[in-house]
Amino acid sequence: MKMGERRGGGGGGWASASMDLLRSEPMQLAQLIIPVESAHRTISYLGDLALFQFTDLNAEKSPFQRTYAAQIKRCGEMARKLRLFKDQMTKAGLSPSTRITRSNDIDLDNLEVKLGELEAELLEMNGNNENLQRSYNELVEYKLVLQKAGEFFYSAQGSAAAQQREIEVQHIGEGSMDSPLLLEQEMITDPSKQVKLGFVSGLVPRVKSMAFERILFRSTRGNVFLKQAVVEDPVIDPVSVEKVEKNVFIIFYSGDRAKNKILKICDAFGANRYPFADDLGKQLQMITEVSGRLSELKTTIDAGLLHRNNLLQTIGYEYEQWNLQVKKEKSIYHTLNMLSFDVTKKCLVAEGWCPIFATSQIQNALQRATFDGNSQIGAIFQVLHTKESPPTYFRTNKFTSPFQEIVDAYGVAKYQEANPGVYTIITFPFLFAVMFGDWGHGICLLLATLYFIIREKKLSSQKLGDIIEMTFGGRYVILMMALFSIYTGLIYNEFFSVPFELFGPSAYGCRNPSCSDAYTVGLIKVHNTYPFGVDPKWHGSRSELPFLNSLKMKMSILLGVAQMNLGIILSYFNAKFYGDDINIRYQFVPQMIFLNSLFGYLSLLIIVKWCTGSQADLYHVMIYMFLSPTDDLGENQLFVGQKFLQLLLLLSALVAVPWMLFPKPFLLKKQNEERHQGKSYALLHSIDDPLEMESHHDSHGDEEFEFSEVFVHQLIHTIEFVLGAVSNTASYLRLWALSLAHSELSSVFYDKVLLLAWGFNNVIVLIIGIIVFVFATVGVLLVMETLSAFLHALRLHWVEFQNKFYQGDGYKFHPFSFALLGEEDE
Repeated sequence: MKMGERRGGGGGGWASASMDLLRSEPMQLAQLIIPVESAHRTISYLGDLALFQFTDLNAEKSPFQRTYAAQIKRCGEMARKLRLFKDQMTKAGLSPSTRITRSNDIDLDNLEVKLGELEAELLEMNGNNENLQRSYNELVEYKLVLQKAGEFFYSAQGSAAAQQREIEVQHIGEGSMDSPLLLEQEMITDPSKQVKLGFVSGLVPRVKSMAFERILFRSTRGNVFLKQAVVEDPVIDPVSVEKVEKNVFIIFYSGDRAKNKILKICDAFGANRYPFADDLGKQLQMITEVSGRLSELKTTIDAGLLHRNNLLQTIGYEYEQWNLQVKKEKSIYHTLNMLSFDVTKKCLVAEGWCPIFATSQIQNALQRATFDGNSQIGAIFQVLHTKESPPTYFRTNKFTSPFQEIVDAYGVAKYQEANPGVYTIITFPFLFAVMFGDWGHGICLLLATLYFIIREKKLSSQKLGDIIEMTFGGRYVILMMALFSIYTGLIYNEFFSVPFELFGPSAYGCRNPSCSDAYTVGLIKVHNTYPFGVDPKWHGSRSELPFLNSLKMKMSILLGVAQMNLGIILSYFNAKFYGDDINIRYQFVPQMIFLNSLFGYLSLLIIVKWCTGSQADLYHVMIYMFLSPTDDLGENQLFVGQKFLQLLLLLSALVAVPWMLFPKPFLLKKQNEERHQGKSYALLHSIDDPLEMESHHDSHGDEEFEFSEVFVHQLIHTIEFVLGAVSNTASYLRLWALSLAHSELSSVFYDKVLLLAWGFNNVIVLIIGIIVFVFATVGVLLVMETLSAFLHALRLHWVEFQNKFYQGDGYKFHPFSFALLGEEDE
């Protein structure tokens, strides 16, 4: 695998193959002179190649002042039509075909005409369907009014007939006390004197029916009669086209004034009014007519929807191809707007960055564009010399990309700066596994990530949720984390906190057959040393637990010191690459001396103690190395000459601090003085690349040299390194702390949940215990603990490791590429 960076400059650097993994791809600033007639095709071929980052040569112009603004507007209008088609397909329950056929590509002009015709046809269909649907919904409501109001009239007529018969019976006896009044008698005998009432019928939303009734009563002072009937099922409102629960109403009134008030109130409450006849025969006739019309409309609407769906299906087959073509055209014209015309207005001039290895590929693309476009003049490719810092470009694959993203989240590397991503591939999952070590939990992570890897082709084409998509993107990081967790879990001998004798019997046994003193006196060695990892009896013996914790703590220190030394060594490679002899002599050397005089020596003592089995107190040794360096070590002496070595290392550490602080500011001052006197130009010959020369001297090139500022900066840097060496070493103890916490949590879930449930000898309790154990393991240990260990490993890389050598103040290489169009929003 090979990883590349992006940086500025013209190439330079080490030629060894091993350093190709450490450095970004050498970049160059190139100029393209393209004839106008082949410009579009040339940009298209470069978009397929995806190795050229264009520079905007018209930055002072607004988007509307640029040459191809009209073409971009046309592409935007076509994109709008395609979005309309997609929305319509989504509403119809259809999805665009994912296949992209290139056999029937059409040019932009024909595509614009075709999309316009399809849009007009679709809009016409939608308009007709809306009108028909509105008419259908109105007829549905009308039919409900006819049915409900007809029932009211039928019951009212039956009640009136019964009342009429009762009155006639009462008229048989003359002078009866119950005989009606004279006026009533006259009205009964003379129908012409009866009051003729008008009525309004329709539907009103049920949520507004109470307010509707109150407003009618108040506005007419009670001179209306309102009758409402509930419609059981919601109906589609013709205006809002939404399902609404409604009531059928009929209002009786007297006089035009009351009628006008009622009509205004109906409009205010969104009540739909429908005509109604009081004659029962006419009502039945109207219901029959409405039912027939509804059947006809239903048939017409279904036929229209079928035709519309067929049209949308036809569009769906070509949608992805058209959408991609429009996006390509729009991106091409955006890129063309970044180019400038030459003085003859016959050629376009482009500038941008590209990797040096891509020179021949870019030239071939230019030649193909000239040939395919039948252009009489070929495009010209030439390299420009510049002092501008180029972008950083790493060539990554699906495995190395997520590791590089972890580094880029901290900061993008400078041009050909040493890339931490190479080491992160191993060190990041390993430090995670030190904290997460349990081969049972590691297997669970492995199975989860294998699911993503096996189905990656299918899942990569689907839209996943934010969390799932993030997990899927880091599947190879999780794979490495799982493998290393299995490895460290085997070393710790922990399977869901349970030790196993996988590689042979334990080396330890009880002093007596009953093992009654196993937790007080301890065990004795009865077999050969356990061949791999931690002896299983160490997990159950109280006398051995402190040693297990001590092992993890000391191992954390060894790993931390090793990684910090790696960071300082990489700072040497950076300084060597840029030809910075001052930093090599007066930063790298004293930093290595200071760090290893203290913590390198501590690591040596740990290894010697492990190898010799000594009982020396390393805390005592390190503390009194500073407090009483000349005192005799006594029982804490691990090897001959240890006292002399400690004095030598202590003196070296004390010398390293002023070594880091004083020489560099004075040497920079001397260089500055010699440069102004014209005596130090020979120094520049050691740097071949002018961009590297500028990077080397950027702090004191054209700006005035301020010795006080340089000295204060160096003082801060020295103090930061000295204090950081102590704090960063202590920070690596988080490896021990989180490993201990993970082991103890796993042990608690196993002992206090699973074994406790097993002890009840009850199937139901056992099932509940297993369910609780599984959810606790997944939720706490496999999710929360995984995230916690991931974040701590991230911090160790960003702060403790990368701050020793990594500046991360570059910017990424973003070539013009059609492959990225699918990820961008319109």
